[in-house]
Amino acid sequence: MDIQPAPFIPPAPKPRTTPPSTLEMIRIVYRNPLELWGEHTYNEPWISANGVGGHLIVANDPGLIRHVLVDNARNYKMATVRQKILRPILRDGLLTAEGEVWKRSRKAMAPVFTPRHIFGFAQPMLRRTQDFVTRYEDGGTSDIAHDMTLLTYDILAETLFSGEISGEPGSFANEIDRLFETMGRVDPLDLLRAPDWLPRLTRIRGRKTMAYFRRIVTDTVKMREAKFKRDPDAVPQDFLTLLLKAEGPDGLTRAEVEDNIITFIGAGHETTARALGWTLYCLAESPWERDRIEQEIDQVLAREPDPTKWLDAMPFTRAAFDEALRLYPPAPSINREPIEPEMWQDLHIPKHAAVLVMPWVVHRHRKLWDRPDAFLPERFHPGNREKIDRFQYLPFGAGPRVCIGASFAMQEAIIALAIMLSRFRFDTTAETKPWPVQKLTTQPQGGLPMRVTPR
Repeated sequence: MDIQPAPFIPPAPKPRTTPPSTLEMIRIVYRNPLELWGEHTYNEPWISANGVGGHLIVANDPGLIRHVLVDNARNYKMATVRQKILRPILRDGLLTAEGEVWKRSRKAMAPVFTPRHIFGFAQPMLRRTQDFVTRYEDGGTSDIAHDMTLLTYDILAETLFSGEISGEPGSFANEIDRLFETMGRVDPLDLLRAPDWLPRLTRIRGRKTMAYFRRIVTDTVKMREAKFKRDPDAVPQDFLTLLLKAEGPDGLTRAEVEDNIITFIGAGHETTARALGWTLYCLAESPWERDRIEQEIDQVLAREPDPTKWLDAMPFTRAAFDEALRLYPPAPSINREPIEPEMWQDLHIPKHAAVLVMPWVVHRHRKLWDRPDAFLPERFHPGNREKIDRFQYLPFGAGPRVCIGASFAMQEAIIALAIMLSRFRFDTTAETKPWPVQKLTTQPQGGLPMRVTPR
């Protein structure tokens, strides 16, 4: 008789049972905000309290989340603390721009992320992954978290920039880590809403890294402009070209073009890289799930050469990726601030309150999920995923500011998983002891050292 093994419980901070002191809270938020939240946060529809920087509301109820992100989105701007972290990095990129600047940028980028364009990226995604995995042919141990950063950078460079990004992938991956280690953290002065003229040590430490990324952008734009002058007909109609064509009096400024390039170079690959790493880790710790997925992938690859069809043809593979996104959402916190006070049911939302919609908490909420801490891809199997409320599962956000690259990322992830798992097996070792840490994205502290063997 087959007995289903107990599901794998991936590592995560235990909810606090006592509130932290003010000093302790500042220290936790700087070190790892995921460790801040108490048991009641994972059980209540919302939390409303006075915090260090003012009034704080944690929104867990799907109806309240819909209200903030969709129904009354016009009353909510990006939260001040979030902007203080991200704007020094991304300036007026799509993730941080607001108002008319955001509308212009979103309109300029929309053509790149239509289904037709995304399907056109499938073959380059496939080729890049096939080339990348040759490094595993001799087996051995590798830091999969680092590897996935390299892979998704390769894919991003090939698809959105036609292989024409200045800079070397290895140094890029190291600089990304340094960027999130410095500027990607909440500075205590931001939490206390200190005036901007007070220097932030995190920003000072990150200036050299930030200059590195700005230099990549400038050089990349110069390379493309030189190509325009040499042979306009040979210029690829990719993300970079579309952005440059959107520059002008009625479109984007040169600064906005460069800000959006850095947004996609920095953020456009990092989130998918983290999700792929966590997926491979969870599957390695759930071999019965991995067996089923390997069988599905083998069957699909044997009959279907077109990678644009793999997402629909591999429901178990997609379910595992979706479940990893649930447990380790790449963007663990969505921060908003009401422009005017309002009521939602019997909840008063004061002006300038910090309203947190946290996928990390919502995805693990005791009232929304059965066995929320377990890795159970069956939640997302056909017939089950349809029962999940749109606003209790938010790996790509929701509303007008939903991630523009969500379909791109899903196609990329399934193609990458299909190629990797069809040819290799990823297993944990005694050194594989990741701990989720929030530094803009949900990162595995200590990396993901894994043993890779050809199948």
